[in-house]
Amino acid sequence: MHARVIAVTAVALLGAATLLTPTHHARAGGTGGQVTIVAHRGASAYAPENTLPAVDEAARRGFTWVENDVQRTKDGELVVIHDDSLARTTNAEEVFPDRAPWKVKDFTAAEIARLDAGSWFGPAYAGTRVPTLTEYMRRIDHNHEKLLLEIKSPQLYPGIERDTLKLLGNEGWLDRQHLGRLVVQSFSADSLRIVHDLKPGLTTGYLGTPSATDLRAYAGFADLINPSYTSVSRNYVTTVHSYDGPHGRPLGVFAWTVNDAPTARKVAGYGVDGIITNQPDVMRQALSAP
Repeated sequence: MHARVIAVTAVALLGAATLLTPTHHARAGGTGGQVTIVAHRGASAYAPENTLPAVDEAARRGFTWVENDVQRTKDGELVVIHDDSLARTTNAEEVFPDRAPWKVKDFTAAEIARLDAGSWFGPAYAGTRVPTLTEYMRRIDHNHEKLLLEIKSPQLYPGIERDTLKLLGNEGWLDRQHLGRLVVQSFSADSLRIVHDLKPGLTTGYLGTPSATDLRAYAGFADLINPSYTSVSRNYVTTVHSYDGPHGRPLGVFAWTVNDAPTARKVAGYGVDGIITNQPDVMRQALSAP
């Protein structure tokens, strides 16, 4: 966990790849290359975000890595949804008109299971449900996919880190085989520290852009620094790479959310290890072009 005196070398980066499975594997969903493509909320440009159809669509299009968001219901069930309100991506307002502002934490799992999480995206997905994290993990496993799991708004759900790790363990995702297919990330440094302390062998990612002077501290509990593409530069990526993470290998950088070819080529040129995108096909074509 110290800054190197010299720039990160290719050998060091390849060393990082042995721990951070996303890094340097899949320019095009597992076909080789220098930048990993992660399908944001599943293949969310082609199917409703954070649903099982989005996971299946990513697999159908040949993308190995998907990203999701995890929150907790009133009765303690972990569910996969981005917003802390159900309003945008379900018909909660229609089904429960008197329950505004339709916060996830105010509904039971059974109530959320009644909601349509697909019609907003298109009629072909009418009746799609908000998946529980258990259902989601089983589908990921069935599809032989890999997961970048975000603990969303942990301040709303005290103890969600422990709950998430318990579920992942129960589903077999904390064994040696699965640890190479899983990264847990968060915008909360405190939440990520908890995850690292509870399961030190797990790969973790911090969502944000810590200052160069703060990177030493983040390297104590995060294997990846995952900034918005709007805040990343070649110098910043080089600086991140110059620090060793908690497992003694260089920190990686996954930039989000990149959806057009020129930006993909620009960000890839900075030396990032991964790109998180709603448009994985666009990224594949852009990064495969000579």
